[in-house]
Order: sequence, then structure tokens, then C-alpha cells
Amino acid sequence: MCVGIPMQVVHGDAGRALCRARDGSEAWIDLLLTGAQPPGTWLLTFLGAAREVIDAARAAQVGSALDALDDLLNGRPADLDAAFADLIERGPQLPDFLRKNETP
Repeated sequence: MCVGIPMQVVHGDAGRALCRARDGSEAWIDLLLTGAQPPGTWLLTFLGAAREVIDAARAAQVGSALDALDDLLNGRPADLDAAFADLIERGPQLPDFLRKNETP
């Protein structure tokens, strides 16, 4: 399972950016897949690289899901229906770049 971490750009250049996670930790993130991003931009990161530019609402949504997983891993109760509300009663969906190749 891959888990993307939302991080916000603090500053950077065309190739990398110093980004801050919700817990305040900072890391240099590779921007090869997204290109340069201005400060304040939210990125979904995985293994030190930005995979996607996201908005603040999506960053909060992913953060809520990660908080619920952390609660479960530490033996605390978690409201999974709330944390994963976007997935309840929704079947798997192809990403946009694969849907474009579907034939009717």
C-alpha cells in the first residue's frame, strides 16, 4: 500500500522544494513530476517526491484519513466513516489518464 503525505511548499526552485508537513516537520521534496511550485502550494508526496498538486481541502481530507490510521495503529478509536467519507459506497475508479482510453 502506498501512502501519500500532504506537504506544503515553503520555498524552492525548479527541481526541489522545502516542504512542511502538518506536524511541522520539514523535508526537501523532488519536484520532477510536478514542476516548480510557489510557496503555499499543497503537494501529495511519497518517498521524498511530489506526486500531485492538491488543494487545501484535499490535503485536509488526506490528513484526516492519516490521523484515523494513526489512531487505529495506536489502539485508539477512530471514526472511519468520517475519515474515509469519500470512499464510502463508492466503487473503484480509474484515474483520469486511464479513463480517456475507455471505449463506450
